[in-house]
Amino acid sequence: MRIGFIGLGIMGKPMAANLLKKGYSIIVNDLNRSAVEELKALGADTGDTPKQVAIESDIIITMLPNNAIVKSVILGEEGIIHGAKEGSIVVDMSSISPVAATEIAEALKKQGIEMLDAPVSGGEPKAIDGTLSVMAGGNENAFNQVKPILGCMGKDITWVGPSGSGATAKLANQIMVNVNIAAMSEALVLAAKAGIDIEKMYHAIRGGLAGSAVLDAKLPMIIERNFKAGGRVDINLKDLTNVMETADAYEMSLPLTEHVKHIFESLKNEGKQADDHGGIVQYYEKLAGIEVRKAQQ
Repeated sequence: MRIGFIGLGIMGKPMAANLLKKGYSIIVNDLNRSAVEELKALGADTGDTPKQVAIESDIIITMLPNNAIVKSVILGEEGIIHGAKEGSIVVDMSSISPVAATEIAEALKKQGIEMLDAPVSGGEPKAIDGTLSVMAGGNENAFNQVKPILGCMGKDITWVGPSGSGATAKLANQIMVNVNIAAMSEALVLAAKAGIDIEKMYHAIRGGLAGSAVLDAKLPMIIERNFKAGGRVDINLKDLTNVMETADAYEMSLPLTEHVKHIFESLKNEGKQADDHGGIVQYYEKLAGIEVRKAQQ
């Protein structure tokens, strides 16, 4: 089975590399030529356009930054839709809105092409080690066909429901993750202002209900002042923008999410768009006039 892979960014590049490691034949495309050359060196073929990739593939995976780019790559003039064979499957693993996912799926379906919206969670570390969580929406038979491929890139692979379901699950995931980081950050800044040892507090609370994967992943980075991105501020801002647009469509209010979106906007305006989303703590630090750091020995 021949796999096309379009989008070799911070997540897509290691995901494509994992497919090669598992022995799949893949053809890749990205505007970043250096990323393309890296995958070529690992054994991938290359395509000049999404259309060319689709012509030479049975399954086409996309991992791209936003709704507009996904639509362009799939439905644009040199898009996948103009090269994909009837019966092929497009798997969009980007984080886009459920509205966009459903719209694209309907356009592909008219050409006899199935689409799964299958976004991921876990960030760059899990993309590298192949243990991402994958939440898929679309035709269940199509999902079962590509599940072994998804299993090369992820550990927990779940079919959620019809088109748009995977994208909706990802939006819910992003609410939980980012609001959790914000709540943790607020607590850390309070503790720092009070002058207690943050590491000792961490060990005191991590075994209780406040313990979480977010706490374990982000606190060590924060106290070392390491904001190298696993999940970038601007990407998470994009996700929460999708959340709020979806909430507007459902005529509902999401006040916590809206506030965290405002925090991301503030960080981006300060030039911190490339920081890890654990950098949310910097917003609270600025308000409190203190930094959360590892205790001096």
